Amino acid sequence: MMNVYPISYFRSLPDRAVDRILFCCGLFLSASELYKQLFLYYIINQGRYDWWYFPFQLCSLPMYFCLLLPFLPACRVKAALYTFMRDYHFMAGIAALIVPEGFSHIHWTLTLHGYAWHILLVLISLFIWLAGRGDLSRRGFLHTLPLFAACCGIATAINFLAPGQGRADMFYISPFYPNTQLVFHGLALQLGIHLANILYLAAICLGGFLVHQLYHWGERRIRPYLVRQRRPPTAPIPPSSSSFAGPPDSKPHGRQT
Repeated sequence: MMNVYPISYFRSLPDRAVDRILFCCGLFLSASELYKQLFLYYIINQGRYDWWYFPFQLCSLPMYFCLLLPFLPACRVKAALYTFMRDYHFMAGIAALIVPEGFSHIHWTLTLHGYAWHILLVLISLFIWLAGRGDLSRRGFLHTLPLFAACCGIATAINFLAPGQGRADMFYISPFYPNTQLVFHGLALQLGIHLANILYLAAICLGGFLVHQLYHWGERRIRPYLVRQRRPPTAPIPPSSSSFAGPPDSKPHGRQT
């Protein structure tokens, strides 16, 4: 039988405890991001702000969402935030750890920051699933798409409005130069910047959906064991009067001859 006791523990956590744990993750992310911004501003760039490092990438969103969760009532928006972080940030964290060039060549402390950040994203995703938060239905994933579109809109506005002649590249969908991500850089050179960016965002949604389906498959595998573990033990059935065998010294009943 599968050992689901650790999962049962996480599933038994109340909403307040789950939100507090995620809020603490948000505080850690915020503190580490503050260190990164100050280090880049004062040490690397000598008092000049580089909008390339503005914290509004896909991997930056849990820093904001985790801090917001304790202040939201149980509603569709909160469920969408859980689902979004569980699906998209598992994919984003794993992808960044596989291809860490974006944070592994500036300074060793920022490299450590990058690895810790993306490992925590994966752990946040796993924790949300283990705690049974979020929506595992296909409709639940569809509810994340407006949130993703809103974040893309904010990222696009920052890319347009930030100073530095297009230096900002939030979500890596800058309209001023080709996409910098693997594969999509070549597509941008062949198909154009805007079409390549649309394909890039579609690929993110597809990756999030595949992770969503993976968690759904895992939930189906463990659900029977969780249900079996939650079932109260059956009380022993007391012997009925018809099965009373009499005192120890009584003779068994049998046919008389």
